Amino acid sequence: MKMTKRINFKDIILFENEDYIVVNKPPFISTLDDRGLGTQNILSLAKEYHADSQVCHRIDKETSGILVIAKNAEAYRNLAMQFEHRQVEKVYHAVVNGVHDFKGILVDLPIYTLSRGVVKIDRLRGKEAQTIFNTIRAFKKHTLVECVPVTGRMHQIRVHLAQLEASIAGDEQYGGEPVYLSSLKKHFNLKKDTEERPVANRFALHAWSIEFRLPNGDILYYEAPYPKDFEVLVRQLGKYS
Repeated sequence: MKMTKRINFKDIILFENEDYIVVNKPPFISTLDDRGLGTQNILSLAKEYHADSQVCHRIDKETSGILVIAKNAEAYRNLAMQFEHRQVEKVYHAVVNGVHDFKGILVDLPIYTLSRGVVKIDRLRGKEAQTIFNTIRAFKKHTLVECVPVTGRMHQIRVHLAQLEASIAGDEQYGGEPVYLSSLKKHFNLKKDTEERPVANRFALHAWSIEFRLPNGDILYYEAPYPKDFEVLVRQLGKYS
């Protein structure tokens, strides 16, 4: 699925001061224009809003949620150093396949990036990667999970959950299965010659919150509300469990 509607950058701002802009990134928009196609992305929108904007970290195109943009070089360095020393706390929420009772489960498995943009667990060639998982709510066939990445490798949360046999719903690249209303509702009637669509047309991962230190020493903590598709998915899972 591709996003065609142009985003109003001001509509996604959660917080702004003289150093940072914190936004709630919608799904289906890239953080950067990785392929040089000039398509709509968060960095280009941020630069239209504030010319010196620099994105401080990245999240996958399909992933929604919190993203921090620096408005000047000093602010960028401040947050970059905190990321380097693992002083930034990020929390993600994911809907995963299966019912799981995670209580501070630490997955400590190295990740190796393949040339085609897919990662795998590789104990010999991989870079260290750790993620902590906690169950927020268990449903009938799915679980809402809190994911706290200690490191920041590409696709880290997705591949670590797959290793726990808890692939993210809709993440077919790593073994996840889409959620269909017909699988939740006992009596579900689909119109003839109509193809059923998943409740959420992407993998169900949302960057929920971030906490870091501002240049003046104050702590900034912010949460990003669920976008409509993620909110509907969680609500439907609760309704039919």
